[in-house]
Amino acid sequence: MDQIQKTLLEEIAGLHEVPQGAYNIRVNGGLESRNTTENIDIVTKTDVSGIDIYFKPGTKKESVHIPVLLSQTGLKETVYNDFHVGDDCDITIIAGCGIHNGGDRDSEHSGIHSFYIGKNCHVRYVEKHYGSGEGTGERIMNPTTNLELGENSTLEMEMVQIKGVDSTIRTTNGVVGKNGSLTIKESIMTHGHQTAESHFRVEMNGEKSHVNLVSRSVARDESKQLFCSEIVGNAECTGHSECDGIIMDHSSVSAEPQLTANCIDAELIHEAAIGKIAGEQLTKLMTLGLTEQEAEEQIINGFLK
Repeated sequence: MDQIQKTLLEEIAGLHEVPQGAYNIRVNGGLESRNTTENIDIVTKTDVSGIDIYFKPGTKKESVHIPVLLSQTGLKETVYNDFHVGDDCDITIIAGCGIHNGGDRDSEHSGIHSFYIGKNCHVRYVEKHYGSGEGTGERIMNPTTNLELGENSTLEMEMVQIKGVDSTIRTTNGVVGKNGSLTIKESIMTHGHQTAESHFRVEMNGEKSHVNLVSRSVARDESKQLFCSEIVGNAECTGHSECDGIIMDHSSVSAEPQLTANCIDAELIHEAAIGKIAGEQLTKLMTLGLTEQEAEEQIINGFLK
């Protein structure tokens, strides 16, 4: 990897070098390097571009890194990655995509991730998106996540996009089984003329299932954001959706929540708030010696964490 690719890798995966354990690093549309372990196998798909990742039942305290790096201007790709998690696993998956575009043609990555999670599992999934480069071509990312969460299993998802992505449509579809628990935390910041859409739809089909969806977003300059969430309770369950947005300059933020209860024992809640940074917050930080711009950055950084 060259220095640009190494920088992308650090931004999206926190890696300064090739990680320990299982990994699959994709660079400019092809495989750069791969490693498997006794409990985690990675297999190249033969029908479409992408990989299958298999976790043996009982795999504990292991992780896999699957970053995607694009530094070639004009490259557009669609990649399918499927995660097959056996029963009784406790694992971490670090994904993400970094695009550096220094040219005049658009670069685009569409990643379709599907999760098939067995019973009694705990899975942590981290996905970060980052863009860089001074070219006029756009950096486009359209991630899709499909998930099936098995009985007594927990999935914690952290989805972050805070810099350099010109256009994104983020789609998440989930089905939660009996006693399953799904937590999704999304953080997005847009600026310039960037656009970002987030679409979530989760069905709770199992008794005592649970979902908690929290989105934090900051829109600056003339950027536009749209947040759509739909929670469907088909059994005894609890569901919570929360959308908080900070609007700045001449930007635009829209929230479209939807709740559907098809069972008398479904308890569903949605909260939404969009507004500017409170003046008293700025004043308090400025009295401590910060400039107005520094105070804004402190507030935004804390809000997106």
